[in-house]
Amino acid sequence: MDILCSKADGILTMQFNRPERKNAITAVMYQAMADALNDGEVDASVRAILIIGLPEIFTAGNDLEDFMKTARPGADEAIEERPVFRFMRALSGASKPVVAAVSGAAVGIGTTLLMHCDLVYAADNAKFSMPFVQLGLCPEFASSLLFTQLAGYPRAAEKLMLGEAFLAQEALQMGLVSKVLPLDELIPYATRQAAKLVALPAASIRATKQLMKASRATPIVDTMAVENKLFGAMLLAPEAKEAFTAFFEKRKPDFSKFA
Repeated sequence: MDILCSKADGILTMQFNRPERKNAITAVMYQAMADALNDGEVDASVRAILIIGLPEIFTAGNDLEDFMKTARPGADEAIEERPVFRFMRALSGASKPVVAAVSGAAVGIGTTLLMHCDLVYAADNAKFSMPFVQLGLCPEFASSLLFTQLAGYPRAAEKLMLGEAFLAQEALQMGLVSKVLPLDELIPYATRQAAKLVALPAASIRATKQLMKASRATPIVDTMAVENKLFGAMLLAPEAKEAFTAFFEKRKPDFSKFA
């Protein structure tokens, strides 16, 4: 299974488990995670959610081959009904606390999804990047809003415009993660933090999360809609075609011919 889901001791754990493709995410994987989150939302035994990867890799982001096949919806399918949107809608709207533990690379949506979690911890080998511009695209799922709020405009602009990778300590300084730990301590620590949440009054945890997120709930939805419209249009533009073609041909893209 490319996504491993389990429930134990009040914690729903979702794990990326596709090491042969660096945990690159397919539409089927997004749907599996969306289904797990929606199930956890209505399961009273689930009191916290834990998202993890593998020691060497969190996720390489979208599986680009699968992405190019599924990114454009059919004539009778709204873009918002694609599996990736179902997953991000479920994650962003989760009433229960979400803990993420990141080791290795977290590329693209692997970094974006962290902004919708509540407690985020990183191993000292973690490496983050949001290379949307490099693919001829734009930020996704309110990352243009949330990352700017976290890091401040100058640092957010550097990471989102240049798309260059940054390490765990810089992620800590910017507020993307709460703590950096040695690799072998990451999952045990994140699990203990999730267990602490489980032991606390569930109604109080949910109310606290709702209150903390209330002021930005509408801006997040609005920003997602704007980003979605731009993202969809840019997928059809020649810059994205050049970027994806260059990726598959294993060469450097040439954007000089585009205004």
